[in-house]
Amino acid sequence: MKDYLIKGIDELGRIRVYVASSTNLVENARITHNTSPTASAALGRTLTAGVMMGAMMKNEKDVLTLKISGGGPAGNIYVVSRNNGIIKGYIDNPQADVPSRADGKLDVGALVGNNGSITTIMDLGLREPYVGQSNIVSGEIAEDIANFYAVSEQQPSAVSLGVLVDKDISIKAAGGYIIQLLPGVSDQDIDKIEAKLASIEPVSAMIDKGMTPEEIVDSILGDFNMQILEKMDIEYKCDCSRERIEQVIISLGKQEIVDIIEEDGQAEIVCHFCDTKHQFNKKELK
Repeated sequence: MKDYLIKGIDELGRIRVYVASSTNLVENARITHNTSPTASAALGRTLTAGVMMGAMMKNEKDVLTLKISGGGPAGNIYVVSRNNGIIKGYIDNPQADVPSRADGKLDVGALVGNNGSITTIMDLGLREPYVGQSNIVSGEIAEDIANFYAVSEQQPSAVSLGVLVDKDISIKAAGGYIIQLLPGVSDQDIDKIEAKLASIEPVSAMIDKGMTPEEIVDSILGDFNMQILEKMDIEYKCDCSRERIEQVIISLGKQEIVDIIEEDGQAEIVCHFCDTKHQFNKKELK
């Protein structure tokens, strides 16, 4: 299935939903960073959340940076997304892994850790970016994102994120959804949604069965006459370039560049997001 996400809202404007099918996106990130199975799940969940959160922004130039810092073996997880479905990210320790849980599932919480914070930085083209932060709850990512919306944004949200890793450590299925309750939603509607969420399969299992984002919306919110507002392709893609790396080197200042020339005679800059190595020889540095 092609990766894409959808945005929807019910006919009375009380319930907003985002659903993403992100299997290929997460597989591309796994290949790029050569992640362990549990690191693939942790990074994949964060990328899936980040691409939906990025789609919530209004303008093409808006940039969302999401940082998960739980204090576990994974180190920090970073993703950067825009409102056009393009996202990139990395995990500090891609080869870190931990034993699976007693039920056989990957222990993402143990890898990420639960002693830290979630930080979002939204660059909306204003003088200062908007920064939001909340504590890590479990390290399982979905619960932590839901808690972030409740604490930092005062936005009640249900979040589900899933990554199925195959026996050959490739990504078998990945996806997620964010359901947000808007002013005017009744307690009865909330109870109905909660009951449905408690009874459905994990989102990764639904994706693995071939269910589309539209079908997932219908399975959860079929009683609410949901309207699909937008459908958007999503992709893991780094936007680094030699020209942008040149600007990074220039920003170091003349003396720092002179020191590099005298000490090493060359420079190698590696992009964290795509692992591309950019080489600059002595002449280029001068």
